[in-house]
Amino acid sequence: MAKQTIELIVNGDRYELAVDPWRTLAEVLREDLRLTGTKIGCAQGDCGACTVLMDGRSISSCLTLAVEAHQRELTTIEGLAPSPDMLHPIQEAFVQHGAVQCGFCSPGMILSAKHLLDNNPSPSEAEIRAGLSGNLCRCTGYNKIVDAIGAAAAKLADAGKEA
Repeated sequence: MAKQTIELIVNGDRYELAVDPWRTLAEVLREDLRLTGTKIGCAQGDCGACTVLMDGRSISSCLTLAVEAHQRELTTIEGLAPSPDMLHPIQEAFVQHGAVQCGFCSPGMILSAKHLLDNNPSPSEAEIRAGLSGNLCRCTGYNKIVDAIGAAAAKLADAGKEA
């Protein structure tokens, strides 16, 4: 089967790529665009390490074909911070609350948290846990992760900003 030309809009930048139609978005992000913050853990959609935002919704990029992302807005962990010398409030909270242990799950957790807070700016602990239900932490740092997301929600609410 012939390669297909697709246009991806990743972190505000446009890319035109010729890809094999069976390649996943996670593979294209990591291998072609060198955005290695997107992790491939299970490659079956169970762990959440590959979570990215597509048109503002969290998706498992290991289950999404790259051709499905044609002309869609994608946000990876590399594009979340407002500038290279600043962290996004969710990232800051992860650092401040010790929610980053080995770090493998962190990009997916942070992007899932962004999706959650964009849709529910003031979630309860139970809602945070439900919002992260598709993400696994190998180090079992869930309590610190939940605390960090709660703190980020409060900081964003105080600042009057969207997540």
